[in-house]
Amino acid sequence: MLDRSEKQILRVPMIRLTELKLPLDHTEDALPALIKRTLGIQPDQLRGHTVYKRSYDARKQKLLLVYIADVEVASADLQATLLAKFSNNPHIRPAPDQTYHLVTTARQAPALRPVVVGFGPCGIFAALLLAQMGLNPIVLERGKKVRERTKDTWGLWRKGVLNPESNVQFGEGGAGTFSDGKLWSQIKDPRFLGRKVMTEFVKAGAPDEILLVSKPHIGTFKLVKVVENMREQIIAMGGEIRFEHRLSDVLIEDGQLRSLSVQNLADGTSYELRTDHMVLAPGHSARDTFAMLHERGVYMEAKPFSVGFRIEHPQGLIDRARLGQHAGHPLLGAADYKLVHHAGNGRSVYSFCMCPGGTVVAATSEEGRVVTNGMSQYSRNERNANAGIVVGITPADYPGGPLAGIAFQRALESHAFTLGGGTYEAPGQLVGDFVAGRASTQLGSVEPSYKPGVLMTDLGGALPDYAITAMREALPVFGKKIRGFDMFDAVLTGVETRTSSPLRITRGDDFQSINVKGLYPAGEGASYAGGILSAGVDGIEVAEALALSMTGNKGGA
Repeated sequence: MLDRSEKQILRVPMIRLTELKLPLDHTEDALPALIKRTLGIQPDQLRGHTVYKRSYDARKQKLLLVYIADVEVASADLQATLLAKFSNNPHIRPAPDQTYHLVTTARQAPALRPVVVGFGPCGIFAALLLAQMGLNPIVLERGKKVRERTKDTWGLWRKGVLNPESNVQFGEGGAGTFSDGKLWSQIKDPRFLGRKVMTEFVKAGAPDEILLVSKPHIGTFKLVKVVENMREQIIAMGGEIRFEHRLSDVLIEDGQLRSLSVQNLADGTSYELRTDHMVLAPGHSARDTFAMLHERGVYMEAKPFSVGFRIEHPQGLIDRARLGQHAGHPLLGAADYKLVHHAGNGRSVYSFCMCPGGTVVAATSEEGRVVTNGMSQYSRNERNANAGIVVGITPADYPGGPLAGIAFQRALESHAFTLGGGTYEAPGQLVGDFVAGRASTQLGSVEPSYKPGVLMTDLGGALPDYAITAMREALPVFGKKIRGFDMFDAVLTGVETRTSSPLRITRGDDFQSINVKGLYPAGEGASYAGGILSAGVDGIEVAEALALSMTGNKGGA
């Protein structure tokens, strides 16, 4: 039987079957037997199958695994007969060809090389695609290589020492490196670019499993090696990556990008880099870059985002509530959740970036401020589950123009730093005390995972009153949806402010800034992605548009 990669290369025609349900502990031969029964074929007519996705249905007491399988039958004639026979069955269809094809290739390296600013998920995939198309990109990353960056990040977590240029937000791999490594998204993806992202991750060393599970993740430690391998691929194809090089200014003439001013943070020197094609993928925390671009007249606008706290529970509590008798099954792993509540004051409260078996991490990139985020390793075997519990806000809550959301975030983060004692400890409170409106003085049964530490206090003033009111209403409601979610001893840690970029650098259908040609805003920082997978997909699409512009090719290699 052909393996997954061989079938992709040879483009073997397949039939896709969906909603194939089997018991959790089914035998190895149960799936092929179910495929044969579903199609009504004989054993010798099934040549092979590949599991495309595996998920589970926990809505009933007896949990079922749900498969999507791509099936190869004995002949093309049999395949045509089966597809005709089941033409009215939505669960039996031709398997789509998900092979990625480059939209163009350069006949020779350009004199003015394209530049990618930022080497997070979006920048990585933009640079990778530009390199694959022969355009020899230059990458500017203000932070350090991922392993050096990891040491600096641990410096904040263990010693309370922040490096503003090398931390959870800045450096090789972007903010996604210190996260759960989630690789799913709700974006529309008619070209299967998400599959291209996943395939490149596996090629770079990610577990093969991410290609088939319904909610794949990599985890921080595995992401480090994956990112390093992708860097080496880009360099091997003619790309160049300049770490500790920060974009400090842009020259725009008659609405066209002409050159960049770059600061070498390692030695303090600066230089001019001529280019007329730049992918701008700096992430949502590059506040100085946003301010510079705004000053240079690049069009941007304020947009909604969310603020809130991290919440921690024992992972076992979430497992039992979500999986019942199947909690702890090795095939299911640590359980996750997704919650939303529309509060009486008109605000929406929802869970964000849920990290099963993970930790709450210090995620600030600016001195004198506290920011929280969540992270998991591939194993997801830490004692606590954590998630952001956040409240949606809009530009009406922070009037003042495109940069007003940044000022709003900074005010909350600075206040959290003060509430935490001014040492990068985070302010925390027990859920029971928070709902009751009284300060917490000591921990209960849940030990918070945030480092450098948590100072118990009253979070009632850590966010605007409308957010606190909505969250106090939502938590007991969530407790009815997930038993124990509003347990008294669950811990809230503040503040979660960088859920998404507070502004959008608006682009047109050609993926360029609407008022600066050659500038391609991309990824989370420009508000065109939300997570690793969508950022990678956006990086691919922007790279394609830029490459077509540079080569003069309207489509097709």
